[in-house]
Amino acid sequence: MKKKSFLKQIAKKVPANNLQEVLIVLVIIGILLLLALPNLMPLIAKAKSIEAQSQLKYIYNSQTTHKYMYSKYSFDLNEINFEAPKTIKENGTSNYNYELIESTANHFLARATAVTDFDGDGIMNVWEINEDGVPRQIVPD
Repeated sequence: MKKKSFLKQIAKKVPANNLQEVLIVLVIIGILLLLALPNLMPLIAKAKSIEAQSQLKYIYNSQTTHKYMYSKYSFDLNEINFEAPKTIKENGTSNYNYELIESTANHFLARATAVTDFDGDGIMNVWEINEDGVPRQIVPD
């Protein structure tokens, strides 16, 4: 008798969702994501631009230190100990390329150019910084 009641307990149905119910829920979640994604794109682009701003501030700080030491700004990123992070196209994590555009004794201009189009409109985001130390968005994305 005990064997039979044990088998009855095992054979009881356990409440669960079937495959159709799970697929319907996944489709609903997918539709909600498609509706929300266009509204989130500006926030994603803004978050990614923080990388450019922080790296440009680092370049500014390094350039200021170089100016105090040598009485001029450097035109070489290696000379100010700035190693640009690998971009996502180089299997890295950076979304921007960094370069020094111009450099004189009293002026420098550094630029960060996006390597990808964040919102798919064909325009790449560009930020610049000079000796004033304030990052400026030149081309918004």
